[in-house]
Amino acid sequence: MITEASERSRPTGAQWTIRRGGDELVVVEFGGGIRGYTRGGIDVVAGYGPDEMSVAGRGQQLIPWPNRLRDGKYTHAGTERQLALTEPAKHNATHGLVRWTTWDLLDQTSTSITVGQRLHPQPGWAWVLELTTIYALADDGLTVTTTALNVGEGDAPYGYGAHPYLSIADTPVAEVVLEVPATTYLETDAERQLPVATHPVERSAYDFRAGRPIGDLALDTAFTDLARGADGRWAVTLTGLATGAVSLWGDEAYAWTQVFTGRAHPHTEGTTGIAVEPMTCPPDAFNSGTDLVVLRPEQSHTGSWGIRPA
Repeated sequence: MITEASERSRPTGAQWTIRRGGDELVVVEFGGGIRGYTRGGIDVVAGYGPDEMSVAGRGQQLIPWPNRLRDGKYTHAGTERQLALTEPAKHNATHGLVRWTTWDLLDQTSTSITVGQRLHPQPGWAWVLELTTIYALADDGLTVTTTALNVGEGDAPYGYGAHPYLSIADTPVAEVVLEVPATTYLETDAERQLPVATHPVERSAYDFRAGRPIGDLALDTAFTDLARGADGRWAVTLTGLATGAVSLWGDEAYAWTQVFTGRAHPHTEGTTGIAVEPMTCPPDAFNSGTDLVVLRPEQSHTGSWGIRPA
């Protein structure tokens, strides 16, 4: 029997579960992210156990910036700021400030979970954001909607990302067919994985517009200029899986997506999966300004992404 005391002692705190049809979703208190998502008892995302920590960003929310920030340093409104280096080996600050923080359960229905927290000023970050994320199950899968509201003083730089791993189960990563509807990819340096330049995908190893097996290509790559449907959404799709196709989509708020295969091999820790990360901006956007959102006091930003299982 799970007690309140036992939940408090778990690495990710309380476990909030919803079900709809054959779908089951588990969201956790610590990090406010997805621990597991299954359909018919089969993993849709490569998650982790109730008594484990998230590994390599699994299911986490990346706020107020996704990906890497060079030297943890940036200048905003004429003031230079220094964040803690959370990727010390590469001298970067990575994936924001809320991954290892407690989120509150604001509302829960039979098919939705709403979590939130207030991001306060801290070294390198001077603003107050009210953050709310809604996880909702429907016939077509999972939709995740996040809103950030600037409730403090001054204009706040802002970016959002999420880090779900789509499960590939026992399918070798080389055999997974990947479709990314992007015409541009971001080149990064080998040492620190920081932006160098953008390039057209055409006639490159990163052209997955028509869908093809990943093969021996190692991906930790951001894509942009994404083709969208009539609904304004782009979708990255994995096929060739024994469990059927799965897609991750993003709405107009998401100009970028990152595909990461580094945890897709059986020897890596955790259930095998390929990370498909919806992002509002690219790596190091606090410095480049590319697709960076600036929230004025009382201004908010909302974006939705989701997963469509087979």
